[in-house]
Amino acid sequence: MEARLIALTMLAPFALLFIYLGVQEFQRYKSEGRAKYGLVYDEETGTTHVTGIAEYEDGYDPNEFDPGDHNERAADDDKA
Repeated sequence: MEARLIALTMLAPFALLFIYLGVQEFQRYKSEGRAKYGLVYDEETGTTHVTGIAEYEDGYDPNEFDPGDHNERAADDDKA
């Protein structure tokens, strides 16, 4: 196979996915309006993920996070 064809075959799925997701986001924008995305902290698992958040809520700020606090709460839950 020619090198260009191999490169195109490898990049085409990513390009199509990017276009598809762009169309989906545009449709969401047209139906719901502007969205605010931010980092959200899940206390049960101790992980964060990016998701849509309400306009009046603030996103999670990693600089304000104290990992010791999460570990202490987990230890307190185990003792109970």
